[in-house]
Amino acid sequence: MNLIDHCIPSDPGFDIFVREASPPTPTGVPILLVHGGGPSGLPAFDLPVPGYSVAEDFVQAGHSVYIMDVRGWGGSTRPAGMAEPIAANPPLVSSEEAARDIDAVVSWIRERSNGQRVALLGWATGGHWCGMVAARRPDAVSHLIMLNSLYGVAAPWGLREAFEDPERPGEFNHAHGAYRRLTATSVTASWDRAIPTDDPAAWRDPEVASALQRETLASDPASATREPPHVRVPAGFQRESYEMARGMRYWKASDITVPTLVIRGDRDHWSRPDDLIALQRELVNAPKVTTMTIPGGTHYLFLDRPERGRARFLHEALTFLAAC
Repeated sequence: MNLIDHCIPSDPGFDIFVREASPPTPTGVPILLVHGGGPSGLPAFDLPVPGYSVAEDFVQAGHSVYIMDVRGWGGSTRPAGMAEPIAANPPLVSSEEAARDIDAVVSWIRERSNGQRVALLGWATGGHWCGMVAARRPDAVSHLIMLNSLYGVAAPWGLREAFEDPERPGEFNHAHGAYRRLTATSVTASWDRAIPTDDPAAWRDPEVASALQRETLASDPASATREPPHVRVPAGFQRESYEMARGMRYWKASDITVPTLVIRGDRDHWSRPDDLIALQRELVNAPKVTTMTIPGGTHYLFLDRPERGRARFLHEALTFLAAC
């Protein structure tokens, strides 16, 4: 797998990190992988553990793969507010800003691939961001894959209480501040809770969890200077996700006109069955729509052991891309 790292301009003052991974002779559509609100692109999709790099899996299937970091994450430019006290600014990086970063990378990929349209695969909030771009740029997007993502549906959400202002029900708690602090422990906390066994090693390779923690901390050069060591990631996605879980729409599924695959794990703490139901009902203009739930799948199902969801996710995604 040939790896090249790039720096792509987005809005003035913001450069976006992109890793390109290519097979000798690409045979499939180019794919852009977009992280969510936790770990950045490389820890999520190119983990240096044999058998657990999603990028390598897609490259082996003949696709050129691009892994990006939205502004504020990983190797991309951080908003100035991320260097200030957490309470000094409102939650940073909106969906609009993330969508502009993704759009800039899509345009750059198309320039490198003779105008070929690009498949978008987004995890969690990344799936929401990719849905926004696909709704707006059908000329540039070939496929949309959303994994464990919210959609704008008023339905119960397990994280509502955690994000809501306790003194103002129905409002986001702005005390969360501009960014989140991810320690090694908090990187895998929700994953740990989702594993239904006293032996996590039966569900995931222990080295995968350790590598995810290690690589996430390494994605922020300043993490080791803090006590405890932690990564700062923008918190704007939390406010918008809270609003989406109460029914706010940032894009309409009916505007999607490309083949769409929506996957969630039934042990995911972020997305809900209601999101799949709404997307299945409203993706009326997509030429092909597939929605599915992977039994036992966690939020990190693509990093769980193959028999715990990883193999099923890869099979469904690659089959979908090949068929459409």
